[in-house]
Amino acid sequence: MTLYAHFVKKSPVQVWGLTPCQRLRRVLKGAGVTDIVENIASVPQNCSVLLLRGDFLFDDRLVNYMVETADILLQVPDARTGVVVAAHVSSDLALQALEVVAGTLTAEFLPGVNIETLETLSVSFQQRLRKFEPPFALPVSPENQRDLEYRLFNWSYKGVTDLVTKWAWPRPAQWAVGQCIRLGLRPNHVTIVSLLLVIFAGVLFAYEQYGWGLLAGWLMTFLDTVDGKLARVTVTSSRFGHYFDHAIDLVHPPAWYALWGLGLGEFQSDIFGLSLNATLWIMLAGYVAGRLVEATFTLGLGKFGIFCWRPLDSYFRLITARRNPCLILLTASALLGRPDWGLFAVAVWTLSTSLFLLIRLMMAVYKRMEAGPLRSWFLDIDQTQPIQPLAVRLFTHKKE
Repeated sequence: MTLYAHFVKKSPVQVWGLTPCQRLRRVLKGAGVTDIVENIASVPQNCSVLLLRGDFLFDDRLVNYMVETADILLQVPDARTGVVVAAHVSSDLALQALEVVAGTLTAEFLPGVNIETLETLSVSFQQRLRKFEPPFALPVSPENQRDLEYRLFNWSYKGVTDLVTKWAWPRPAQWAVGQCIRLGLRPNHVTIVSLLLVIFAGVLFAYEQYGWGLLAGWLMTFLDTVDGKLARVTVTSSRFGHYFDHAIDLVHPPAWYALWGLGLGEFQSDIFGLSLNATLWIMLAGYVAGRLVEATFTLGLGKFGIFCWRPLDSYFRLITARRNPCLILLTASALLGRPDWGLFAVAVWTLSTSLFLLIRLMMAVYKRMEAGPLRSWFLDIDQTQPIQPLAVRLFTHKKE
């Protein structure tokens, strides 16, 4: 059955450069809905209609849920009782549903249609962004434009990530995303600049220009945050951009470490007497092992990331040997005038954290065999608790 979409009560206010209707068009296109009608009476018989308030900012998950679920009204609270902001009904009920969403009729005039609220929807776990986040549908006005931009930016941010991305980058990244929108830059433009910085930093490392190389490297990691947030708040994610960005993220860290070692010339560990080649092989083996463990857990056990299994794993993601924590080690060693220590520290930390992940994987396999499918701790958060545990407050946007 063909699904048509229609927007009710459009708003001209822009949130991150898009009006609510422009944003909805992009989200709907991603969900496979391209038939947007201006006149609801033009919808053919034996079809279904999705009505959405064009003066509300919707969580993308809500839109996708409404696309997939027929015979439903979505009601959100207002100052008095509630307001219907979306409906998915058959075409023979479209005109009545239009009046309900417009506020001139009540939901009782739509028999057989279920009323859902934000509290009843089971879409609170955003697996792709590795976080817990209650769904939202918020009115758009000139007065709350800035608040909505802040809310949408926070929504786009991963809850479980490394300590640099989580605490150092949000504020400057939000500013940078705004500048990119003002200049008309797209996420792939930012990713291309990131790739150039990857190459530039690697060349500088190889020529022992560690200070300038680290500057380029840190700028690259910042832009790696910016391009993802830009894509999410403007709904401009693409399959090519996704794989392009992730391919860069996957390949460049071990390449950087190898080029860092190349710039050292002579290397001899003061602790274990390891050669440069041995240190690089330890680092590479640990890096590959860690990535394989993560992929094995996601594809074969949890259907979600290993760092979302238990709170311990989420805490560990803050410091596990990914690029940003390892860059901290390299930066500290360069400041101490001993870049060889930095490479050794990266190798040891990479191997150690991968061994920890391997242990967690074996524990997950045992748990899966003993108790059945694994469950992320995010799904067990009790939203009714007035005071939430530290992990909930740290890795979600829920406040006390």
